[in-house]
Amino acid sequence: MVFSPNVAHETATKVTPMTSQEARRSSRRSRGKSVAAPPPPVLPGMVGGHYRPMSDAEMIRIHELVLQLLADLGLSQVTPSLEARAVAAGCHVDPDGRLRFPRALVEDVIANTRRKFVLHGIDPTHDIEVGGRRVHAGTGGAAPTIMDFETGKYRESTVADLYDVARLVDKLDNIHWYHRSVVARDAQNTLDLDINTTYACLSGTSKSIAVSYTDADSVRAVMPMLDAVAGGEGNFRTRPFCTAVCCHVVPPMRFATESCDALEAAVEAGMPILLVAAGQAGATAPAALAGAVAQACAEVLAGLVLCNIIDPNCRAIFAAWPFVSDLRTGAMSGGSGEQALLSAACAQMAGFYDLPNSVPAGMTDSKLPDKQAGGEKGYTVALAAHAGASMIHECAGMQGSLMGTNFEAYVMDNDLLGAILRTVRGVEVTEDALSFDVIRDVVMGEGHYLGHPQTFNRMKSDYVYPEIACRLSISEWEEAGAPDARDVARDKVRRILADHYPSHIAPETDRVLRDNYNIILPATRMRRGNGTW
Repeated sequence: MVFSPNVAHETATKVTPMTSQEARRSSRRSRGKSVAAPPPPVLPGMVGGHYRPMSDAEMIRIHELVLQLLADLGLSQVTPSLEARAVAAGCHVDPDGRLRFPRALVEDVIANTRRKFVLHGIDPTHDIEVGGRRVHAGTGGAAPTIMDFETGKYRESTVADLYDVARLVDKLDNIHWYHRSVVARDAQNTLDLDINTTYACLSGTSKSIAVSYTDADSVRAVMPMLDAVAGGEGNFRTRPFCTAVCCHVVPPMRFATESCDALEAAVEAGMPILLVAAGQAGATAPAALAGAVAQACAEVLAGLVLCNIIDPNCRAIFAAWPFVSDLRTGAMSGGSGEQALLSAACAQMAGFYDLPNSVPAGMTDSKLPDKQAGGEKGYTVALAAHAGASMIHECAGMQGSLMGTNFEAYVMDNDLLGAILRTVRGVEVTEDALSFDVIRDVVMGEGHYLGHPQTFNRMKSDYVYPEIACRLSISEWEEAGAPDARDVARDKVRRILADHYPSHIAPETDRVLRDNYNIILPATRMRRGNGTW
């Protein structure tokens, strides 16, 4: 719209100025009116996609390389079952045993796969719609260690830790799902690990959960558990609230045999699938960022083709997750600027394909929830969100380049996510927001906006207020004992974990699960007053 001084002048001359007395009366009348409660300033699924690290032409070049990689190079080590399905659908196996994907087949799958779907919570109030550049944030990872809450030292993580983190997440509004974030080191074997991980996640939160299943046997083993929580045999398929995390490839460009078996079983069971390709730039993916993005997209699309061959209506999430190496040492650098760019670029490519997607962000290299962690989490999550990622995984609680986690960090990151999601919402330019009448009311009346009804309403609908970050004056902060953010977060962790023991799984259902599975977590540990917190 072009601004016209003449139009502006004509509009202004039509306004009859109010006297100061009339303005004050108007202000008092409007304050007395009952106003419907405004919506909160941050909700799941606000639309991103305004940050674009690549041009349209550059995305097309990457897409052309993706198709070339799939058609001319393909992936090795496909399982016999998936090979038979793929060949029947038009793929072929070359003399080197690599499964190649014709361009037309790949493009048909991209065109016909689901653009969006509901990711169900165990409680329907936690349902979220993924796709269409609607931005959500949640946990993720497979940390083998957790910082002990009392000693401040890292130790091996347990099933009880999985459950406690789930209980925290259940009370943190800006974390929209719980993807298991630690590996339970007290499980004795692979099957027990997958069963107990599923149980701890289900018991600790009524939000949607996600578990990385090791093989097909694990998927089949947990299905009766999921059905029991859903209310009976077959009910889970109607509202699937557990996502199977499938690292179906071993970069570069090889299938992971056991994960592919799990993938096939999970699709057949109706589970949503997180299709993860997690090469490390400079090690298992090209050091050049564009090449790392292209390889990850090719690897994920290979999995997407297989999922759609199994079930054309599957709920598949495009999870191109290339990570960054510090090329001086080869170690992962989850908090780097390059990681922020990679994740944003992968979100942009998923938007190019118009596919529900996930990227990793918030994977600080710091071992503490300190200034380094806040900076690294802030810019990596913000870029991913503004690039329009459907799901941002690993953006809460993770420390030490995904090797550790920390209870206080979840609470602090929930604050950070609220602020970032508020920036995704942006500035709304509506007739009410432009506020001519409000400005006139105040200018001709009391001379300030502090008592105006718009201010009262907008403070609830437009502004996010942190629970952990401190906005006290220096003197007030000193009078309060000069607490730092981690002290405040620790107090909140204690309050939640001492009191919040979810009861969405009925006691009789829990007894059935314990009778039929080797559940490691004692029932007494899941009740108030157990002495742990």
